[in-house]
Amino acid sequence: MVKNSSNPSEKSSNNLNVDYGEKKFKVLLVGYNGANNTGSEARLRVIISDLKELLGKNVEISIPTLNQENLRRYLKETETLKIVPLPSIYFLTLRKLVKEHDVVILVEGSCYMDTWTSALLWAFLWATKCAHDFKKLSLAYAVDAGKLSPLNKKLVQREASKTNLIITRNFESRKILKSAGVNAPIDVTADCAFEFKVDEADNNILNETWPEADNQLVGLSVVDFYLWPVVIRPWGRSEDKYRWPYYFSRSKKRDELREELANSWAQLLDHLIKEYNQNIALICMEDLDEPLARKILEKIQCPKKAKIFSSNKFNASEMTVILRKLNLLFTSRYHASVLSLAHQPPQIAIGHDNRLKILYKEMGIYDKYFVDYQDPDLWKKILKKAETLLKSPESMQSTLKTGYNEQLKRAQNNKTLLNEFIKKFLKREAMP
Repeated sequence: MVKNSSNPSEKSSNNLNVDYGEKKFKVLLVGYNGANNTGSEARLRVIISDLKELLGKNVEISIPTLNQENLRRYLKETETLKIVPLPSIYFLTLRKLVKEHDVVILVEGSCYMDTWTSALLWAFLWATKCAHDFKKLSLAYAVDAGKLSPLNKKLVQREASKTNLIITRNFESRKILKSAGVNAPIDVTADCAFEFKVDEADNNILNETWPEADNQLVGLSVVDFYLWPVVIRPWGRSEDKYRWPYYFSRSKKRDELREELANSWAQLLDHLIKEYNQNIALICMEDLDEPLARKILEKIQCPKKAKIFSSNKFNASEMTVILRKLNLLFTSRYHASVLSLAHQPPQIAIGHDNRLKILYKEMGIYDKYFVDYQDPDLWKKILKKAETLLKSPESMQSTLKTGYNEQLKRAQNNKTLLNEFIKKFLKREAMP
């Protein structure tokens, strides 16, 4: 089902009112690129579109990645868009890339946090430091801040303060960065994935892949809470390796908790299958979610009523169409919520970090529809909420619509701020 999505138009916008001549604006997009992650893919495609709309033929975009093959699934290289391999030990290569470009843009939403791994945070801070060393401009584009160890908090304070502009996708993240001592300019918008548009050709993807599930579909965007964080080790078990020298956190206790999680999800989903005649879409927003989804599928008593939809097979446009077709969404993934909201399927968050918590608070649904994954009454609470929403979806949809419209309006400011940022760069370049 995978296909390369069409590239955003290279038609130049008149917003900048600048005669570029032959000058090329060389941009390096640093993020979680090529990870088969639906949210990162959606963000990247929107950001590329924003740059091309503002700069047209005058922009040259480079995208570093640990996995070229994955990134090429949905991006085609052109004369103005290049995919650049990045080694696991990235410091020298990333520094060289920064030196060769005019501006560095941090494009990963989970930017200033170490929830998943410190290695990603360090890559973003290293790119910012290198930009500062080489007197290049740097921008963090609609990003989040969250949990930080004492060491990482000090690193963020020191290095993120060197950023020319930080745009956070919620007000809480700005507060977190300021409390950490970051003194760079900070503006607040919303996630750029709110502006993600599906490809028209994908609108029938669910009918093509699972026609019997249409109109009777509950989605579970699952996360294996017991894999994280990824840690740096010189060696480890091959089955725990993400990519050397990065290894998942595993232990006997974590394996037992993972098994309990799979059992509990299977029991809840079986109830919805039997009592409400629902089909179940096990939605893997990142291919790392697949092992847990497959474990759940093995435990479901009616496996023909369930199907896995993975970012390993379906691109962001196809996954977004599926998310918007649901009668109900259980999500532990931030972007499953974000990408579904244009059609307002009712949803319940089972959260493990600040991202969904903050989004739900901003939309006014936190108290009723967010449950922490460590809540001792987790399964009773989400079953009760699920039954209420399946019987009366309208009880939540109007609130979701209002929240979505507010988030979308804020997200549309991203391009305005990017426009202003580029103008400042051009003025700087024009100075003698």
